Amino acid sequence: MRVAVPFDIPRDTVRERLRSRSHEIADHIPGGMAEVVTDWPSDDRMNMTVRAMGQDLNGVVDIEENQLVFQIALPMALSFIEPMIAGAIKQQGQKLLK
Repeated sequence: MRVAVPFDIPRDTVRERLRSRSHEIADHIPGGMAEVVTDWPSDDRMNMTVRAMGQDLNGVVDIEENQLVFQIALPMALSFIEPMIAGAIKQQGQKLLK
């Protein structure tokens, strides 16, 4: 699954906000039982593992010129809720940048 979140602020500001707020990602996952682990292999890429409801979802967030791009590998068992997850990522991604 690929979700783009556009932004119109400087790229350095996006990088700073994402780094300082990445611990808040778990707060935006329904159910309140999620754990999110992140690491930064480069300045413009954040690796992410989300553990929730017995599932581990692995993904990356790339900081591109005018957008954040979330790429998450969804297991087949969760593919039916992809539109709901994509909508939540888009909404919450914008909040992380404010």
